[in-house]
Amino acid sequence: MTEQTVGPEATVTLREITGDTVVQICKLSDTLPQQQQRMVAPNAQSIAQAHFEPKAWFRAIYADETPVGFIMLYDDADEPEYFLWRLMIAAPHQGRGYGRRALAQLVEYVRTRPGAVELLISYVPIEGGPEGFYRKLGFEPTGQEIGHEIAMRLSL
Repeated sequence: MTEQTVGPEATVTLREITGDTVVQICKLSDTLPQQQQRMVAPNAQSIAQAHFEPKAWFRAIYADETPVGFIMLYDDADEPEYFLWRLMIAAPHQGRGYGRRALAQLVEYVRTRPGAVELLISYVPIEGGPEGFYRKLGFEPTGQEIGHEIAMRLSL
């Protein structure tokens, strides 16, 4: 994978993963430092899980034409329940606002879904974890734990 330099002003889009892009998206996980690898499953695992879960909605995150991350939603319109299942930005692209803008697009998508009143997330509560990132975006703790993760919600 050739490393391309994109700036924080790049246009962020969510794109379907294809046979031509899947390997590149999977390799983004290899850029994460060990501490971050403990917080999010590898993209290859997420993509495999998504293919066996009919309620999974997943996309690659691009900055201009450069793949920079992965996002996956549990999208159950029947319940209705909408849960950010995975969010990952490759290490070389962190801190440029791509995750925030990708999540904003996901929130807009969830707002179009039947009965959507909140978006749920969970995170691993370790030093350097994403709690502050989610709080800045308006997520609030639910008081619940999902396994060993802390649950948060964003009211829509």
